[in-house]
Amino acid sequence: MAEAPLAVHRQLAASKVARRRLRRRRATGYLYLLPMVALVGVFLLYPAVKTVWVALTDATGTNAGSFVGLDNFSRLFKDPAFRTSVRNTIYWVIGALVLQVGLGLALAVVLSNMRAGDWLKRLFYLPYALSGAAVGVIWFYIFNPDNGLLTSGLHWVGLDVHTRWLADPPINTFAMIFAAMWQGLGPAMVLFLVGLQNLPREPIEAARVDGAEGFTLFRHITFPLLRPMTAIVVAITMINNFKVFDLIWVMTQGGPYRSSETLAVTMYRESFVSFSVGYGASVAVVLTFVVLILSVFYLRSMFRRVEADQ
Repeated sequence: MAEAPLAVHRQLAASKVARRRLRRRRATGYLYLLPMVALVGVFLLYPAVKTVWVALTDATGTNAGSFVGLDNFSRLFKDPAFRTSVRNTIYWVIGALVLQVGLGLALAVVLSNMRAGDWLKRLFYLPYALSGAAVGVIWFYIFNPDNGLLTSGLHWVGLDVHTRWLADPPINTFAMIFAAMWQGLGPAMVLFLVGLQNLPREPIEAARVDGAEGFTLFRHITFPLLRPMTAIVVAITMINNFKVFDLIWVMTQGGPYRSSETLAVTMYRESFVSFSVGYGASVAVVLTFVVLILSVFYLRSMFRRVEADQ
């Protein structure tokens, strides 16, 4: 009879030891995560919270300012420069989706079936190795209305064009969108190439046996299978073009008369040129909120489509 309590005591002791080991393992896992959590907190969460607070003040950069509530946000929607930057940002996002995503997909499909595709892939990807400022300088001289490459080329073919590419709105915005497309086309193309290489071959082969070829095969089989990768490319392109700054600042600085500003440029100008830091922070909050909402909405709708197809 004395052995039974002893066995129970041993089982309880063993279970306590097992629980301690489990807690230690969990604690070890959390310790591995701690540096990343600390980095996210210091470099992402704290600046985000700080920006929201600054947006509720009239800070100027030289002083913390006083609390003004939602005055900066009400001022935003009365500011014609802010409305112009919103319109230009919409142009940027739509232009990027049409040009970078559309042409990137077309290039991926064409180059995946070409013998010289590897060399052309490198050629199209090369501009992405340049910084946005370097791309801005290159295209600034291309769009020079006096002796730039574009105007000179048009004159060479007999077209007497005197367009001020970077001075006349909204042409200046469209010109910079084209320059950004030249830089961002390569990554979109590479991502689509990765997606094409990892497509299941059975549905494609079955469609070919049934007689599907060319655009019909792409529309009904290949493109639906590419939807997960398309969702990633669209999300990355949309977010990058919401926050584009360096290329615009190098090419036009948002001018003339703030006609080519986007939200990112307006945020910089108000914060670090006009030293209206509170007002600039309110632009940053609006920009972040818009990007977050659109990204979540788009990704959820896209993945629902993917699940429905499966």
